[in-house]
Amino acid sequence: MIPAAFDYTAPESLDAAIAALVDGGEDAKLIAGGHSLIPLMKLRLAAPSLLVDLRKVPGLHGVERQNGEWRVGALTTHTALESSELGLVSAVAGTIADMQVRNRGTIGGSLAHGDAASDLPATMLVCEAEVTLQGPDGQRSVAAADLFKGYMTTEVGEHEVLTEIRIPALEGWGYGHQKFNRRSEDWAMVGVCAVVKASDGVCEDVRIGLTHMGSVPLRATAAEEALRGKELSTENIAAAAEQAAEGTRPPTDLNASAEYKEHLARVLTRRAIADAVGGG
Repeated sequence: MIPAAFDYTAPESLDAAIAALVDGGEDAKLIAGGHSLIPLMKLRLAAPSLLVDLRKVPGLHGVERQNGEWRVGALTTHTALESSELGLVSAVAGTIADMQVRNRGTIGGSLAHGDAASDLPATMLVCEAEVTLQGPDGQRSVAAADLFKGYMTTEVGEHEVLTEIRIPALEGWGYGHQKFNRRSEDWAMVGVCAVVKASDGVCEDVRIGLTHMGSVPLRATAAEEALRGKELSTENIAAAAEQAAEGTRPPTDLNASAEYKEHLARVLTRRAIADAVGGG
């Protein structure tokens, strides 16, 4: 289908982009890579009156190490993430859709869109990342745990721009990522990412993120608690993974029932933890 008519602007500064959002009102939308918004517009599920393209705004690209953490510009593409030294984030980015999508899609666009079926939101929960939001009233930081409010609803304000992501380096942590889909280019039926910090074969700490197991990305807190402080044996990992679906509400869809997704969460959690223990 053909999208409804809209105006378009490509500001050359962040202040100009924010001003365009304010002037455009509630029907103005930001566009980065466009792989989420454009399909919705073609289906007439979204009909913004103004698109504010961020591609000319400086300072929104790139990955750099700063004071024990990584600073990632919001317009950094999935391909750039994949080729970076971001560990778990790089591994996850390399599994997103196909090369064409990864060349255009951006981390900021993915997080601001807030789709619980996307791979990066749960990854940010596990990394305990923070995002920076810039709007007409100034700048603020929001933890990833507070960013996702509901189905495709985030903390990003109507006139705010997500400008960067701060990701702790997680040195000394192993990581693992598993997802199940019909084809490698599809959305995950269920995805699981895990990071584990071990000492002498014992789990000092563990974080497990779940993709497509609710209306927002989730942490598998019951599984985390079951493993934390325990020996990282095959039996203990399997027992903890059995609790991965606790507190989740996966949607039944054309691909799988809620019950099957719960089963997938348990299986994939066991595998992701095993990968993390093996060194990531």
